[in-house]
Amino acid sequence: MSRTALVTGGTRGIGAAIARALRESGHQVVVTYQGNDKAAATFTEDTGIPARKWDVGDYAACESGIAALESEFGPVDVLVNNAGITRDCTLHKMAPEDWEAVIRTNLSSAFNMTRLVINGMRDRGFGRIIQISSINGQKGQMGQSNYSAAKAGIIGFTKAVAQENARKGVTANVVSPGYIGTDMVQSVPEEILSKIIGQIPVGRLGEAEEIGEAVAYLASDAAAFVTGSTLTINGGQYMD
Repeated sequence: MSRTALVTGGTRGIGAAIARALRESGHQVVVTYQGNDKAAATFTEDTGIPARKWDVGDYAACESGIAALESEFGPVDVLVNNAGITRDCTLHKMAPEDWEAVIRTNLSSAFNMTRLVINGMRDRGFGRIIQISSINGQKGQMGQSNYSAAKAGIIGFTKAVAQENARKGVTANVVSPGYIGTDMVQSVPEEILSKIIGQIPVGRLGEAEEIGEAVAYLASDAAAFVTGSTLTINGGQYMD
């Protein structure tokens, strides 16, 4: 049976790899994006996966976006909250708007999107909520108090959602990537990137496809007994 999967921030990097993996595992996939129309058009042209534009930090935008999406593609059975931004700065220099922007996009969006699909999942007796956190949400990172707080918050949020909905056939889990070889990471100056890789026991960056495959597993029937878990995929850089 084909199920509908919705991936936020799904037109580039890890999100795009997740969308592809879910499609390959038999889902009807739709992705959201916020700002880069060109990247979204290229992604849809390359994959055939439809992209819908809205701000996942805005509850009303999520409400109207999901309603339109479900009228076209059917109820959302799998939700992957992947959308995220960075506004890096040490705390003693951080502007309030940089804190608020990251919390809004990276954490409040998870509430917005999950709140708007959870009742349908409960009613149907099936659902998969998968949150994308980060190694820096587990261990913290200098210059990322906003990002680390949001990504840590995702983990606590997911554990609560898992407990509330387990008996309704809805699972909630976290995938926490380390340093993945996306365009953003690859653009880091070579001397800094080599230091990062030197801290990773397996000796390389992760691949976005490795995250995609993990998400596809958590979205599957085979993962029905997995809920409230954090799957850490960082090459051994941080073990919790």
